[in-house]
Amino acid sequence: MEMIATTPVKLTMSAIEEVKRLMQEPGFDQNQRLRIGVKGGGCSGMTYVLGFDKPEDDDEKFEIEGISCVMNKGHQIYLYGMEVDWQGGLNSRGFTFKNPNASSTCGCGTSFAV
Repeated sequence: MEMIATTPVKLTMSAIEEVKRLMQEPGFDQNQRLRIGVKGGGCSGMTYVLGFDKPEDDDEKFEIEGISCVMNKGHQIYLYGMEVDWQGGLNSRGFTFKNPNASSTCGCGTSFAV
């Protein structure tokens, strides 16, 4: 697996803290990496993927603040420059995505079009 020099996406400090917290949970599989990607579907055409997964052969590997990340090589065109944030408030809790490549997004914030 090749290691790329610049990270295609950014994680805010709150997102980094939340991912590291999740990685400390009992039973976390240390062979898994943080997968950042896209899949078809959602109200605007594509949906973000953010979760822990085992690396695959066609993945690019990169690291953000000690977090090992993987991304399918074909997804970089959709995600390059995106920022992932963690909102820990009572009303809106979860990861949010700010993607400069999205031509439109939907109200849920997890779906976009290019």
